[in-house]
Amino acid sequence: MSIDQSTAAKVAKLARIRVEEDALPALASEFNNILGFIEQLNEVDVEGVEPMTSVTPQQLKRRQDVVSDGNQQDKVLSNAPDAREGFFAVPKVVE
Repeated sequence: MSIDQSTAAKVAKLARIRVEEDALPALASEFNNILGFIEQLNEVDVEGVEPMTSVTPQQLKRRQDVVSDGNQQDKVLSNAPDAREGFFAVPKVVE
C-alpha cells in the first residue's frame, strides 16, 4: 500500500493537524515507512505463540470480589468539617 500526498493531507485533516503543502511529501514518506514496517511485522510467523502483556511471566494478586463498607467510617468522617450521626453534614443550599 502506498500513501500519496492527497491521502496524507486527508489524514492530517482528519487528525486536525495543520500541515503545510511543502511538508506533505515528507509526511507521505513517513506514512509509507510506517506501513512498510507493519507489512514486515505481518510476515513474521507467530503460529503457536501465546499472546502476552509482559516479557516477564507474572501473576497479579487476586482478592475475593465481595461488597464491604470498608469498616473505616470513623477514619473517613474524621476528615469531614462537619459530621453528624455517622454521615457528612453539608449546609443547606436551597431555600
